Formats: sequence, structure tokens, C-alpha cells
Amino acid sequence: MDATGSHDANRAYYDEFSKNYEAHRGDNDPGGYHELLDQLEADFVRRYGDGKDILEVGCGTGLVLQRLSSFARKAQGIDLSPGMAELAKKRGLDVTIGSATELPFEDESFDVTCSFKVLAHIPAIETALSEMARVTRKGGVVIAEFYNPHSFRGIVKRYGPARGIGHSANEDQVYTAYHSPSDVERMAPPGCTLADARGVRIATPTAFMMRVPVLRGVLRKAEWVLADSPLSRFAGFYVAAYRKH
Repeated sequence: MDATGSHDANRAYYDEFSKNYEAHRGDNDPGGYHELLDQLEADFVRRYGDGKDILEVGCGTGLVLQRLSSFARKAQGIDLSPGMAELAKKRGLDVTIGSATELPFEDESFDVTCSFKVLAHIPAIETALSEMARVTRKGGVVIAEFYNPHSFRGIVKRYGPARGIGHSANEDQVYTAYHSPSDVERMAPPGCTLADARGVRIATPTAFMMRVPVLRGVLRKAEWVLADSPLSRFAGFYVAAYRKH
């Protein structure tokens, strides 16, 4: 599929996904699985972006971007899907519609550029990472989340049935790639080196487990304890921080 076709397919997929994206997210499931992921991701960004200019690539409906805006000097988002972006704008967030492979920003515009659950769905992932590095200032950080094949989630997603995401779409309609922690280190964008990493979803076998009251607290605590441990290499989502020289 060429770049245009890929963009069109992803845009259609996420426009459909936007219709029920927050059914079990945000205010509809406080303290739940997705909120835990958002907290772990935003907390990692804060490590490098407190009081600084941050761009989130593929910001979706703005659930993570809203968290980033609470500690950033400036928090801006970009998303390919008008449906997703419209929901983010309703939160009062600064969001632009555009592609991760052609970011409409000047060189070195941000201190931190981050992306969560997006890069795995971009065939030209190296181009997207290069674009993120381009708009990041020297000394800044590119934070990129990858889908880890060396995880329970990775096995289930690759070999299990596709999940429906709307009335007319399911997960197998969008391109998805998996990269191991070793791959991630080799994939550092130009002018950057891997400086840090965090694992998200290590102890939680399925999102449904977080809906069981007796397990929710235990799993939340375990995820926070393990996120920066050696077991991060087995997380469903492996988050890399690349420092730009």
C-alpha cells in the first residue's frame, strides 16, 4: 500500500474508532485499565517534559494530551483523524490535523515529542521517527511507544481473533507491527540514542481483569512497581526515550 493509501485507511479506521473510543476510557471508566496506561505514559513524559514544550503525535481524543498539558509549558497535539481530533478540541486542547510522516512544524520546535499506540500502525515508522526527531530540539527527547511481541498482549493480539472497534470496522483492518526491545534500540532516529525506557502493561494479562474490583488495586500497584524494572522488556507496550544530540 502506498503512503496515501495507508493514510486513507488509517484515517477511516480511526474516524470509525472515535465513535466509541471512550466507551471504557476517561470519565467512563475512572481508575480503570486505560486510565492506568494513560497515567504511566504521561508520568514518563513528565520525567523529561515538566515545564517544557511538548508535542504528542497521534493524540487521539486528547486523554493523554490533557494530562501533559497539566505540567507542560505548552502542549500541542496532532492527529490524522478528524473524528479523533474533534473530540480533543472539545477538551480545549491545541490539536492540528496532519500526518506523523509529514509533521507540519519547523525544525526544533519542541523539547519533547511523544507518541503512544500510534507508531505501530504506521508502515513508514522510520520516517515518522525521523520527523519526530526533526521537530525536537537538541538536548530534547523523542518518546516513542512500541508494541512488544515478547509479551502476553503481543501473543494474544497477533494470534487471537480481531476485536471490533465500531459498527463497521475491526482491528485487522489497520496495519500493525511489533518491535522487540532489541529492535527499539536499533531504531533510534537520526541524531538520537536510546536513553531510557519504561514498560506499560506487564502484570495485567487482559484489560478485562482491571474491571474486577478485587484485582484492580493489586494490578495498578504491580504495574507502577514493575514499569521501570528489568521486567519492562516483557511489557505489552515498550516506551523508549531517545535523546537528541
